[in-house]
Amino acid sequence: RLVMSGSMANLTDATSLQQFEELLKNNSKSLTVVHFHAAWAPQCSQMNDVMAELAKEHKHTMFVKLEAEAVPEVSEKYEITSVPTFLFFKGGEKIDRLDGAHAPELTNKVQRLGSGGGGAARAGDVPKEDLNERLKRLINAAPCMLFMKGSPQEPRCGFSRQTVQILKDHNVHYSSFDILSDEEVRLGLKTYSNWPTYPQVYVDGELIGGLDIVKELVESGELENTFPKTVSLESRLKSLINKSPVMLFMKGNKEVSELKCSLFLPFLSPETQVEYNTFDILEDEEVRQGLKTYSNWPTYPQLYVKGELIGGLDIVKELKENGELASVLKGEN
Repeated sequence: RLVMSGSMANLTDATSLQQFEELLKNNSKSLTVVHFHAAWAPQCSQMNDVMAELAKEHKHTMFVKLEAEAVPEVSEKYEITSVPTFLFFKGGEKIDRLDGAHAPELTNKVQRLGSGGGGAARAGDVPKEDLNERLKRLINAAPCMLFMKGSPQEPRCGFSRQTVQILKDHNVHYSSFDILSDEEVRLGLKTYSNWPTYPQVYVDGELIGGLDIVKELVESGELENTFPKTVSLESRLKSLINKSPVMLFMKGNKEVSELKCSLFLPFLSPETQVEYNTFDILEDEEVRQGLKTYSNWPTYPQLYVKGELIGGLDIVKELKENGELASVLKGEN
């Protein structure tokens, strides 16, 4: 018996090996995403929420939740050693894998793998362009960006661990990206920056180098002048909400609104004739959590005009219905 989650036919639970195999077989023509989860892991329930949003958007993709410890035959077969882990199947075959709670990457893979088929002719050139744009955005995501194996809390290689320690010892303010969570970025960045190894450190979008270069900067005393100092989260948030007259903090970026709740981008349509910038809160956990407290507004998206919070989707809809949106966005009210 299929245990349906809510009313969505494309989001379901697999509770046995037989049911899992049936789901793969019945859905062999399209993409199936399997979330190996555990009831005790909070990051799993967070990723279940992300899956539910994705299921609404990608009706032709089957999303399956499978409790890793409850169905060991499946977990062992696919070498699941940690949760959350996501496997992607097409035609009954495993075609990709994602380890860890990485909402942007899950969204990315679902969009990329789920859209295969129709556009094969131009598929070759599109991703290349997209990847370079994405890499450019990532290396500029913070004044100092560290591309490493693992996270600052759990580095997955000695060089990454040493780099994190140096940055911490010198009070450097930085954001990081786990290249093990995204094969496309891991390979693409080597070519993009012409630097074959990791970790890689960037300041203001420019490559500084790896661990050896960072050590040299320490020895020569130049590190202090090269890297941005830690600024308080409050002053960082303040400068972000004032980055442009109209700022939208959302899940995803301006070009690809990654989750359903960012679909109010159409409300900021050309008719309002307002230039606006966006910030992808999925790329920066510190900002995502901090802004909720700073503005006392618990959800996303959040819209700011001239540094003042306007609100979320409901408020924007209301302003549009009342014919007040254009003047609010221009800062006239």
